[in-house]
Amino acid sequence: MSQTQKIIELNGRKITLIGTAHVSAESIVEVENAVRQIKPDCVCIELDDRRLDSLKNKENYKNLDIIAVLKRHEGFMMFANIILASYQKRMGKNSGVNPGDEMLAAIRVADELNIPAVMVDRPIQITLKRAWSTNSFWGKCNLLATLVSSAFSKEEVSAQDIENLKNSSEMDSMMDDMAKEMPVVKKVLIDERNSYLATKIWESTGSNIVAVLGAAHLPGVIEELEKLAAEDKDGIGSEKRDAYISEISAVPPKSAGGKIIGWILPILIILLIGLGFYYGGKTKGLDMTIAWCLWNGILAGIFTLIAGGHPLTILAAVVGAPVTSLCPVVGVGMLTGIVQALVKKPKVADMETAGDDANSLKGWYKNRILNILLIFILSSIGSSIGTFVAGADFVLAISEMINNFR
Repeated sequence: MSQTQKIIELNGRKITLIGTAHVSAESIVEVENAVRQIKPDCVCIELDDRRLDSLKNKENYKNLDIIAVLKRHEGFMMFANIILASYQKRMGKNSGVNPGDEMLAAIRVADELNIPAVMVDRPIQITLKRAWSTNSFWGKCNLLATLVSSAFSKEEVSAQDIENLKNSSEMDSMMDDMAKEMPVVKKVLIDERNSYLATKIWESTGSNIVAVLGAAHLPGVIEELEKLAAEDKDGIGSEKRDAYISEISAVPPKSAGGKIIGWILPILIILLIGLGFYYGGKTKGLDMTIAWCLWNGILAGIFTLIAGGHPLTILAAVVGAPVTSLCPVVGVGMLTGIVQALVKKPKVADMETAGDDANSLKGWYKNRILNILLIFILSSIGSSIGTFVAGADFVLAISEMINNFR
C-alpha cells in the first residue's frame, strides 16, 4: 500500500483514504488502481458540485457575467479563484496534469464500475468568503499580499516536487508555516474543511468506502473520523456535530457591532466636517468638504489610472469615491469595475486565457476580465488611503480650530 493511502476501520466500516497532490500524474494512476482493486460501496471526492461542474464543463466561462459578480460583492472571490486556479495550473505544467484530474479519474472509474461517487467538500465560494470575512483587517491585507505574490511567482516546480507534497514531512512543514503566517486562513481552509469532509464521508452510504482528497487533509480527516465513530458508538454528539457543520457551511453574518463599526468612520468624517463649519465658519467647512473630495477622488482616480482604467472609469472613481466612502453598502471598486466592464466589455477569449494571463503583470492589463478585477482592487485601495489621510488631516485641523476658538 502506498504511503499516501491510509486504511481505518471504525464501527464495522472500512474507509480507505487516498491523499493526492492535485496536479500529480502518479495520483491519477493511484486513485484509478485503488478504486478498481477495492471496488468500494461508495467513492467520496474532495470536490463540491460547482467545482465538479466547472471541471467537466469547461465552456461554462462563456456564461460569466462580470457585472453580476461585482453586484453580488464577489469581486474578491473571483480574484482569489483565478489566482489559485492559475497557481495550480502552473504547478501542473511540468507534470502535464491539470488541477483536479485525479478527482475526475476517480469519478470516471467509479462510473465504469457503477459505484456511486459523492462530492464531500464544502462549496469553494463559502470557503473563500469565510476566509475573508472572518479575517482581521491586517489578516486580509496579508491574504491579499500572499495571493498577489503567488500570481507573479516565477518559482519552478518539478514533477518530483509535486510528488513530495504528498509526504507528511513536507506537508507538516507547510501547515506549520501557514498556521504561523495566516492562522485564520489555515483554520478555514484546512481545519474547518477537515471537519466538513470527515462528516460527509462518515454520512456516506456503505461499509467499504474510498475517499480521494488532498494529502494535506489526511491527518485531520482521520482524527475527525475517529471522533465521529466514538460519538456514534456512545450515542452522543450528533446534534452538536450537526450544529457545527451548519455553522461552517454558511458565511457568518455581520454582527450588530460589526455593522455599527462600518458606519463609525463615515459618521466621524461627517461629524468632523460639521465641526469645521461650527468652529471655522463656512469657509473652513467648505475647505474640509473640498479636501475630502480631493483626497478620496484623486487617490482613487490615480490608482484606477495605474490599473489601466478607461478615462470614463477614472472619472467614475474621482466622482464616486467621496460618496461611496461614506456608504459602507457600496464600494468604489464595484462602481469602477462595472463602468470598466461596460466601456470595455470582456470577450470569451479573455476568460479562456485568464489563468495563463494571471501569471504576468502584462496579462492583468491585456486581459479584460483581469483588468476589471485589478481596477476593482486598486481603486478600492486608493479610496481607502484617501479616507484615512483625510480623516487624520481633519482631526489635526479641528484640534487647531478648537484651540484658536478658546
